[in-house]
Amino acid sequence: MANRRNGAIYVGVSGNLQNRVSIHKADIVDGFTKRYEVHSLVYFEEYESINDAIAREKQLKNWERKWKLELIEKMNPDWEDLSENL
Repeated sequence: MANRRNGAIYVGVSGNLQNRVSIHKADIVDGFTKRYEVHSLVYFEEYESINDAIAREKQLKNWERKWKLELIEKMNPDWEDLSENL
């Protein structure tokens, strides 16, 4: 998730993406996404196993920012909010 193109980026994992995005958009939980108004789902991946999803989350969190930006740009060059089509 991001607050704007090339802005703050949040990487997380969830078993219910639609619900998780709704929580972030509503600023229900104090933390990074509320503080930086991170409300747009700009990239996501789906996994069969929660363990695989968690492993990927950890991998992405250790990536350089540049790599994350390139990943988003490759899938979503206009940085559209993908949550509207979930």
